[in-house]
Amino acid sequence: MKILMLGDPDAIHTVRWANALAKRGLDIFVFGLSSFTHSQFDPKVHVDFISSGKKIKSQNDGSFIKIVYLRAISRLKNIIKDFNPDILHAHYASSYGLMGALSQFHPFILSVWGSDVFCFPRKSFLHKSILKYNLSKPDVILSTSQYMADETTKYTDKDIIITPFGVDLKMFQARETGEKNEGIVIGIVKTLEETYGIEYLIKAFYKVKEEIPTINFKLLIVGGGSLELKLKKLVNELNLTAHVIFTGLVSHDEIPNYLNMIDIFVAPSINESFGVAIIEAGACEKPVVVSNAGGLKEIVEDNVTGIIVPQKSVESLSEAIKKLVLNKELRITMGKNGRQRVEKLYNWGTNINQMITIYKSLTKN
Repeated sequence: MKILMLGDPDAIHTVRWANALAKRGLDIFVFGLSSFTHSQFDPKVHVDFISSGKKIKSQNDGSFIKIVYLRAISRLKNIIKDFNPDILHAHYASSYGLMGALSQFHPFILSVWGSDVFCFPRKSFLHKSILKYNLSKPDVILSTSQYMADETTKYTDKDIIITPFGVDLKMFQARETGEKNEGIVIGIVKTLEETYGIEYLIKAFYKVKEEIPTINFKLLIVGGGSLELKLKKLVNELNLTAHVIFTGLVSHDEIPNYLNMIDIFVAPSINESFGVAIIEAGACEKPVVVSNAGGLKEIVEDNVTGIIVPQKSVESLSEAIKKLVLNKELRITMGKNGRQRVEKLYNWGTNINQMITIYKSLTKN
């Protein structure tokens, strides 16, 4: 089966889908609007791109450059002619969804990702109209969470299939890292951007450290982003420099090692459509503290696999962290419950099987 994927070839989610499907024997071609690192992809995956000058994934409102899209549609039609796919699958509704819609190819699948339905249509009436047009064309619409599916139904009457984006349970599991920590490590693995509320984590960490001075605390912030300097300044102002570690951008392969250095994973997001990092932490048997933002309420079972708190509440965040800090047995229990929940709902192998089943359903004669 031949699948032509439209998506950012430098996005880890695109890479994971392409590689996993290729390893299952599907013939995968990825076409996108940004450059990429060839070594990320399985050698069997075909990849092509037209540079838009800046990555689509970094444009949170899904804005686009008209001339690039005209060139991209022309290239896409040539690829369709030469590759002769069985299915066209666009990842990201506002940009790649438009390309897929304009190609007029069927069967056409469109996966919504987040900012494409939460931010793009709110820019203007035109943007809203474009999204509605894009969502009117696919034969099937997919979403990783019910929360995001509900948002998408504001712009289409079509049914939406939930296809969770899980984790490799062999890659993400609890194990010894060789790092012997005396005390408690609180951590997060996220892009350092406004939407993930990391400033609230830093302030809550300060509060917990002040209120429990007998414990040696470390805060591990894994990831890079535009707020790095601002967050480091906040850490300095709170006199936390000796207690906070910024790793900078790390590869996806390194993340399990960092997660296993953490005792309590915290994600105080302001908005989040799904939350793969929280699932990865759960797979590593880490108790989590998350805000009640978007899709996080779906993947965390409150007081079972973690603790859900209000958004932007330093007080609630610090209280939840303290509860876990002071109760090792609760940390262990929630961590094991988290692993079980991931095994049941977010097993990457099961997610791939579901996607292949959807593909097969559209190619039956």
